[in-house]
Amino acid sequence: MAKTDTPSHDSFKAAVQAFIQERLEAKLDKLKDDDPKREEERSKYLPAVWIEDAARRVQQIQAVTHSLKPIHPDARGTNLYVEPDSLPVLTELGSHALGKDFAPDVTGNAAALDVYKFLKLPVGERSLLTALQEEDPAAMQVLHDDAAQAKVLRDKLVGLTQPGSGGASSHSRAKQLYWLTGSDAAADSAYELLAPLFATSLAHRVHADVQEARFGEANKAARQAWREREAYDGVLVDYPGLAMQKMGGTKPQNISQLNSERGGVNYLLASLPPIWKVTERHLPVNTDSVFKHLYPQRPDVQKTVRELRRFLEEDPEPNLATRERRAAYVETLVNELLNLAGELQQGLPAGWTLNDKRFQQLAPVEQLWLDPRRAALPDEDDFAKEWLWQDWPAAIAKRFGNWLNDKLAGRLLVSDVEAREWQRALIGEDDGWREALAEQRKHIHQQRGQ
Repeated sequence: MAKTDTPSHDSFKAAVQAFIQERLEAKLDKLKDDDPKREEERSKYLPAVWIEDAARRVQQIQAVTHSLKPIHPDARGTNLYVEPDSLPVLTELGSHALGKDFAPDVTGNAAALDVYKFLKLPVGERSLLTALQEEDPAAMQVLHDDAAQAKVLRDKLVGLTQPGSGGASSHSRAKQLYWLTGSDAAADSAYELLAPLFATSLAHRVHADVQEARFGEANKAARQAWREREAYDGVLVDYPGLAMQKMGGTKPQNISQLNSERGGVNYLLASLPPIWKVTERHLPVNTDSVFKHLYPQRPDVQKTVRELRRFLEEDPEPNLATRERRAAYVETLVNELLNLAGELQQGLPAGWTLNDKRFQQLAPVEQLWLDPRRAALPDEDDFAKEWLWQDWPAAIAKRFGNWLNDKLAGRLLVSDVEAREWQRALIGEDDGWREALAEQRKHIHQQRGQ
């Protein structure tokens, strides 16, 4: 069973007492000091009383590793709890790959979920549920001093992992697949009816791995190094074409406990044929600006501009959610601009804008931006002086702001106010660009002996 964030204890007795006491205190905090119901609550939360009530309520929930609810929220039928390390080992990825490090899910009455949290209490490397399944004497004694009564309570609690009575069943709203097992496709008896279930424990692990790749500190550092074309002593993990499926709407807890913990989010990995890209590097040939063709033609730039325009044309409410979504679109555009700059700065030799006639039309500020290593070359004192003066980044930001305003103009009313906002997104808030400029400045000083 996967580790939880619940504080660990030296013994199951201490863990259970702390768990029940915490819930009692939460109840008492809602009552006045002189409220007569306080004594009633205290009697309900005596360990022996609470555990007996939990053993009764556990029948309202079921621990599962494979669930029917995500298939359709109204489906009723069999769920399964299968230890992943008991499954056959396959070459394909499946629940078997989880081994012992997995998070069981739970379905049923949300009001009884505290019983499941009780059974998840960890001591060392084991949960209370695992210890009870193994009939650990210390765990059994927590339930009741009398061994026979403890066994009765134990059997009820571990029944959480057993399928319901009445045998396997499916539902009209569940997925069903007739699978040919015989040789005569026209014979009904030659088919088995398969009822696929959602591998909820595996989905939860995938979600955790993707979240770490998207928001984990190590991968953020790797992504920053990639954007700046710097060496990084680690691995960059990326999931291109990632999609997100929301289950349960505004009530994800109606699907399952793990689904609720994820806010209903389930990631779908891209399953697409590869798109072959031309390896020829696109260059700012015979143009005065990369903002005319080279940058706007990048696929992610085109896509993001379309989505940003569509979003703003809907006239969203002027609130925090709107500002954050707009900022996310602009951040994507900024990242694409910095990626383009990095490709040209690192992929072309120092001084590529100097003598090649194809690039002579490129605006001086963009030459300073895209060919910074030229400033370290001999006989390029004037270029180095202009680069080190550092007024050109503001000019680049202004070009970016004007370009984006032009792309959004039409049915949208955009002005200098918006242009300045786009400029700040590039030069005012992007720490990565500022750090890259500082490194380039340091390199130029070193090369010029300053």
